[in-house]
Amino acid sequence: MDRRSFITKAGLAGAAAATASTLAAPAIAQGNQTWRMVTTWPKNFPGLGVGAQRLGDRITAASGGRLTIQVYSAGELVPPLQSLDAVIEGSAEMSHGAAYYWQNKSAGLSFFTGVPYGMTSRELSGWVRYLGGQEIWDEIYDQFGVQGFLSGDTGNQAGGWFRNELTGVSDIQGLRFRTPGLGGRVWEKLGASVTNMAAGEIFQALQSGTLDAAEFVGPYNDLALGFYQIAKNYYFPSFIEPGLATELVVDKAKYQALPSDLQAIIRDVCQAEYDSVAADFAANDPRALQTLVNDHGVQIRQFPDEILEAGANAAKEIMEGLLSSGDALTKKTAESFVSALNVVRQKTEGTDSLFIQAREKYFHI
Repeated sequence: MDRRSFITKAGLAGAAAATASTLAAPAIAQGNQTWRMVTTWPKNFPGLGVGAQRLGDRITAASGGRLTIQVYSAGELVPPLQSLDAVIEGSAEMSHGAAYYWQNKSAGLSFFTGVPYGMTSRELSGWVRYLGGQEIWDEIYDQFGVQGFLSGDTGNQAGGWFRNELTGVSDIQGLRFRTPGLGGRVWEKLGASVTNMAAGEIFQALQSGTLDAAEFVGPYNDLALGFYQIAKNYYFPSFIEPGLATELVVDKAKYQALPSDLQAIIRDVCQAEYDSVAADFAANDPRALQTLVNDHGVQIRQFPDEILEAGANAAKEIMEGLLSSGDALTKKTAESFVSALNVVRQKTEGTDSLFIQAREKYFHI
């Protein structure tokens, strides 16, 4: 797949025409609205950008055109890493991205995307939906007048693209590496020089030598971004992003002013998209990886145990710092996350992983 193939234009779904039936009268009386969704993803970007567009289209369709969502890809309305600010400042009603992009606003936001050696995406959704995570997330975003919803799930990610093979922690010293969130802090502790940048900027930074290595999501996205043209060593798995979640953020005052059924449509479509995006990655990550290996000569590698262990120790240090944070809300978020992790990991490690081990060992057809 050419890295520019996802830039081709895709038509946005138009608003559904109102009917003349009696049932349509309340919608007409209410008046139709159009909301702008700004995103951090390139246009037609596999999984994430496509998921954002589909989310907007689903809200438009489910509301019968009463709430039409216009989706803007990265840079069309605002720069990609300013999409949350656009909602806070009122120039857009929605943003679609990843909560850890905004950790400079609150360290607690990183917990709602991906935590090093933390929850898988399924575990994360359990915390957010049933173990108090959403309520804490709401507290954080209340400070900025917005509301966040889980909107996508990439599953366990790839560890990144490296020009040179990694033999141990010494190879990380001074490495210029693109990676965001708490995971970026882990790599800094291991000796890397870390920066964050939007998806569409990474290839050029690798090509120019500004970056030595980069991670984004996994094969499905990375194939489209063309990283294989610069670096051939592709490491698995990510120990800093075991299950990345994307978010839809809405202007809270405007959201609460909507009729209850439109509020429910936004909330329920986000939950449906969380699962749709997960299925998309589950189906297409393996196929993209085959293409990378068979057609582009990519070398699949695993991180040496020395790096995995050092990364785990760094992650513990960071978590301990957050658990004793002077910011009460960050501390509360970390405590809730750790408490929930110790619950949900019992099933993942005591049931799911044992089944995977047995299937891998005994069942091949």
